[in-house]
Amino acid sequence: MALVYRSGPAVEPLSLNEAKAHLRLDNTADDALVTSLIITSRLHIEAALGLALTAQDWTLVLDAWPATGVVTIPMRPVTAVTAVRVRAPDGTPSVVPPASYVLEGTGLPPRLVPASGALPNPGRAAGGIEIDFTAGYGAAAASVPEPIRQALKLLVAHWYEHRDPVEIGDPETAIPATVSALVKPYAVPRL
Repeated sequence: MALVYRSGPAVEPLSLNEAKAHLRLDNTADDALVTSLIITSRLHIEAALGLALTAQDWTLVLDAWPATGVVTIPMRPVTAVTAVRVRAPDGTPSVVPPASYVLEGTGLPPRLVPASGALPNPGRAAGGIEIDFTAGYGAAAASVPEPIRQALKLLVAHWYEHRDPVEIGDPETAIPATVSALVKPYAVPRL
């Protein structure tokens, strides 16, 4: 199984102006730094939670359908499956009709379920199934839950204030507890 990033969000969940207001910056000297911290903070929170915050396009590549026929998608929330393809032995893709499957995009984890019967098997042993999907809370920054947006502001501020090189494991490298507390409700419980 491979998860392939096709296109990123058109908008960050936190604007440069919002971050600068939170940091109380009124000049443009650090705009490039703050922009990079916004992106880095988003990527950190997305990776930690298995989330896409604003709309992003991904492809899930599988060798075969799971024995149950139900495909779990390792990113959430999934708002749309835009295409499902199976490849013939020569690599030619064949599109699976959308009526053949159902998306449960807000589940934990999101799932692609056959509508009735089995989905067509690929002709290739490796990478024979491709599922294109869009994940994220929405296309606008305002669609991201406010606690996550607040966590982004705090993480940007933390990294803005702690720019000196430090050792991994140093208390200054730790993510602030407030950030962790704000995003905890969005984490998937692990057994």
